Amino acid sequence: METPILPSPAAATIPPATDSNPAAAEQPKVDYLNLPCPIPYEEIHREALMSLKPELFEGMRFDFTKGLNQKFSVSHSVMMGHTEIPSQSSEVIKIPTADYEFGANFIDPKLMLFGRVLTDGRLNARLKCDLSDNLTLKANAQLTNEPHMSHGTFNFDCKGSDYRTQFQLGNGGLLGASYIQSLTPHLSLGGEVFWAGQHRKSGIGYTARYNTDKMVATGKVASTGMVALSYVQKVSEKVSLASDFMYNYMSRDVTASFGYDYILRQCRLRGKIDSGGVVSALLEERFSMGLNFLLSAEIDHKKKDHKFGFGLTVGE
Repeated sequence: METPILPSPAAATIPPATDSNPAAAEQPKVDYLNLPCPIPYEEIHREALMSLKPELFEGMRFDFTKGLNQKFSVSHSVMMGHTEIPSQSSEVIKIPTADYEFGANFIDPKLMLFGRVLTDGRLNARLKCDLSDNLTLKANAQLTNEPHMSHGTFNFDCKGSDYRTQFQLGNGGLLGASYIQSLTPHLSLGGEVFWAGQHRKSGIGYTARYNTDKMVATGKVASTGMVALSYVQKVSEKVSLASDFMYNYMSRDVTASFGYDYILRQCRLRGKIDSGGVVSALLEERFSMGLNFLLSAEIDHKKKDHKFGFGLTVGE
């Protein structure tokens, strides 16, 4: 008589195989009818500019801001240093200069006004007014004693749920328009056109921006010949690394730079190095509430030039 073969205890306890492939898990669906509103077209590279374009200066700088009430404040600025003058030779020519600047600021939830007057006769003014929840007016003006150097622009910013469009008017027959649209929660595409009537020039441009919680990548191409690429990597909440690449396919000029932005508890350090041999850094040290110390340095190895400055900022 043939003895039946019984399954082993180990085989009896093995559960049936299941599909554990993570790809089989249902991915969250994207609601394309509820995409985020993109940033303005002219601010497409703003994260990279924070690290690669710090406000460097040379000489001594002192800024004092006094708040008169919750909305109105005045500021005083004194700057002493050097100004470069154009020269046909490779040698850098500098002349000592000193300026005083008086400023007035009005800040309201729907209206912001900024004005600056310098001792050399220049007047700078900025306006930002929220005409409605989705329409904003921005205006910039600079008046100077030099002929044909004064200018002014008006920008109308219309914001939708997942798009943003802008119209620009300026002196000299300047007309411009831009549009940027979110295609996914992380990707937005846009374009712009402009016409400079005084110079009889026109142009068109395209841009793309991809951003996540850890990185931002942008690209811009214009008919003027400029190609601009930038990339920002957020290493942590306090450290960011940035790089950019600019190429003009008409003049064949190429520049590239790499920068960093390091935020500590009491200070902020930003710096960069570019393909032209320029190394720069800006340190902002916070001594106490309303008291900041600034240290700026730049070395141009190609021109054999250097700039060094220190400053103090009092008030918020």
